[in-house]
Amino acid sequence: MKIWGLFFLFLYLFLHVRAAVVRDGFITTKDVHFMLNESPFYANGFNAYWLMYIASDSSQRDKVSSALQEAANHGLTVGRTWAFSDGGYSPLQYYPGSYNEKMFQGLDFAISEAGKNGIKLILSLVNNYKDFGGRKQYVEWAKSQGESFQSEDDFFSNNVVKGYFKNHIKAVLTRRNSITGVAYKDDPTIMAWELMNEPRCPSDPSGITMQTWITEMASYVKSIDNNHLVEAGLEGFYGHSDAQKQQNNPNFLVGTDFIANNQIPEIDFATVHSYPDQWLTGQDDEAQLNFLNDWLNVHIQDAQSILKKPLIFAEFGKTYKGAGFTPEQRDIVFNTVYSSIYWSAKGGGAAAGGLFWQLLSEGMDSYRDGYEIIFSESPSVSEIILQQSQRLNKIRKMYARLVNVEKWKRARDKINHGN
Repeated sequence: MKIWGLFFLFLYLFLHVRAAVVRDGFITTKDVHFMLNESPFYANGFNAYWLMYIASDSSQRDKVSSALQEAANHGLTVGRTWAFSDGGYSPLQYYPGSYNEKMFQGLDFAISEAGKNGIKLILSLVNNYKDFGGRKQYVEWAKSQGESFQSEDDFFSNNVVKGYFKNHIKAVLTRRNSITGVAYKDDPTIMAWELMNEPRCPSDPSGITMQTWITEMASYVKSIDNNHLVEAGLEGFYGHSDAQKQQNNPNFLVGTDFIANNQIPEIDFATVHSYPDQWLTGQDDEAQLNFLNDWLNVHIQDAQSILKKPLIFAEFGKTYKGAGFTPEQRDIVFNTVYSSIYWSAKGGGAAAGGLFWQLLSEGMDSYRDGYEIIFSESPSVSEIILQQSQRLNKIRKMYARLVNVEKWKRARDKINHGN
């Protein structure tokens, strides 16, 4: 009887582990960790806002495929991109509720290719800035219908504008991919929805306007799609919920609150952006690096002890357009971010990954912004990226083994009790 019990135990474990390997699932959270198929998941990844736009031109789709293949070859597991382009030239949304099918098919392709390469996507739903339309375009649309506004910040409170945005959320989430046939809300290739890229409401430094908007929109997303995670798109600035922590900010308030905004129940994980070369332009590299170290550590600590949610450093980088730039300076920035993430993850902490800004393919010169990483052009930082993927994968495997040991023990105990 014991021999048969052991046989069925090993058969159970073999089939269960094999299924976990081949089955693609939705990313979930458990305490301060992301989980995939009951094992920890780490997001070493990249930003590539351009995926939809480039893929909307079938003659350029090879650039999307190439970028995603190279990302996978470097062990990257998550990409962040835009699921918006509002008004203007060749948009996704011509005007409220009217969509450009060609552009949507570009997003379909990007999602399909990401899935083929084992890469999860974070899809952002609107821009804070006027690039690709953003909230300014929504306000202009409402103005054309007779609405009056004091500023673009009324995007967050005007009911007409909020209705337009909710309609966009629904249109994207319920979109059925023309290539895979899977509705976006049912597609495990998508890791999370981001409400807005870098939301800011400086006209209300109290943070009440932003807190109310995030609560409403996150709840609306969840009402349509309970499969996927939701995050707000925050840069990580502290607000009035803890005035003492505002000393960690780079000397400005933008109406967001890292603590309060991320404590909203429908927000599943926290995000931070890190650009000391933009925020501290009058200071030297040493001062910027000191700020970066503090910025990383305080947010990891707060995600761990206060928010009790996973944390992703969703944008970071170093521009080569700064005076005296050397590739070594960028390598130091990447190593600093990656080391903070690694040591937190290794200790079971809240830091779950980092997404550098930005990944490009060869032949995309018009998209260069000083921060771009083209693997073939940047061997030293490319090696650093690969090493981080390998380090995080070792941690994932370590925790996965521990999970499987616990499953084995539970199965063994069940068989023994049955005997």
